[in-house]
Amino acid sequence: MKKLLFDLLDWIYKKKCYCCGSSKESVPICSNCYNTLDFNPPRVDRIILNTDIYVAGQYDKSMQKIIRGLKYHNKKELAYYQAKLMFDYFQTLNINKNFQVVPVPLHKSREKKRHYNHMELVADEFCKMSGFVKNTDLIKRIKQTKPQYKLSKIQRMDNLNGAFEVYKEKSRQLPILLIDDICTSGATFESIIEEFHKNEITDITCFATSSPCS
Repeated sequence: MKKLLFDLLDWIYKKKCYCCGSSKESVPICSNCYNTLDFNPPRVDRIILNTDIYVAGQYDKSMQKIIRGLKYHNKKELAYYQAKLMFDYFQTLNINKNFQVVPVPLHKSREKKRHYNHMELVADEFCKMSGFVKNTDLIKRIKQTKPQYKLSKIQRMDNLNGAFEVYKEKSRQLPILLIDDICTSGATFESIIEEFHKNEITDITCFATSSPCS
């Protein structure tokens, strides 16, 4: 009788894959969906202000579900999977540096509304995997900006003008790995790089989880 009760509870509370709904593995993202992720070749995606920008994969199918689930739907357990796919890709790049990982900051009002910064959660998991240190004190978003996806490249840069402030004294004196979830035009990275350069910080690598499919 007790066994039947435990079996019933296991069936009721078994985790379903957020992407396909399968409960076969009882995990937030099943191995089948993870294996369908479209990774990019191990190369520099683009260069912005003499800074290498890397992008792990394409923003489609399971990738989109993972990013949106974490970012907008409070599915915090997906931070591990977003970090894992970034780390799996990062290992193919053969970059031999000991980084301080800097997640792109949210404005305090937006973070208060969401109750968390999704990229800080990803940074936590990524640092566990890589052994790097997280630094959320080096740069802050001091201006509340409009959502970027509705804007042109020129509008995006104007939207981000004066949005960030660097606190150089908070640096860990290590190269910076600046991470974000989506890199479209690269305007967010560009704006932050400019602020770092104003503060004579130039050893920067940018790394995004995905970019929209071309």
